[in-house]
Amino acid sequence: MSSEVVLIAQLQDPATRDAAFRKLVVQYQERLYWHIRRIVLVHDDADDVLQNTFIKVFKHIGQFKGDSQLYSWMYRIATNEALSFLRKNAKMQAVDSEAMQDYMVSRLEADPYFDGDSAQRALQRALAELPEKQRLVFNLKYFEEMKYEQMSEVLETSVGALKASYHHAVKKIEHYLKTVNA
Repeated sequence: MSSEVVLIAQLQDPATRDAAFRKLVVQYQERLYWHIRRIVLVHDDADDVLQNTFIKVFKHIGQFKGDSQLYSWMYRIATNEALSFLRKNAKMQAVDSEAMQDYMVSRLEADPYFDGDSAQRALQRALAELPEKQRLVFNLKYFEEMKYEQMSEVLETSVGALKASYHHAVKKIEHYLKTVNA
């Protein structure tokens, strides 16, 4: 039996649930944090979304059917939580998603936890220009080095569509960076 199957069984058993959940958090919190951080950009926001993600995982682990890997299921929850966070903030500030991304990039530059150089800031600005789906696909492929098949589970999209989204994202980022550096 794989360690994931054992962990899932422990998570779904009320007698071992708390200990198994602590193990799950230790095992996945850093990877999920960086995934969320690449979406919401700011450390404090990423921490909040990560906490909400683990709350949802804890509440709904009993409904996990094993149709995908546990990791993919949690990434889907984290992605949805991060996107919901951005939409909620955009709505509260009465701005569209593009204006919200610009705002998030400007907050990133003021974030004391961001230690990126000018190239990293330029990349973040280029990513902010992408449509949401392309930004997600680029983040998962480029930063997380996730395989298309796994991204398909996380984003519930076909591999072909993901490859096309990644290709378009790369072209748009290249164009943006050439324009900025010209």
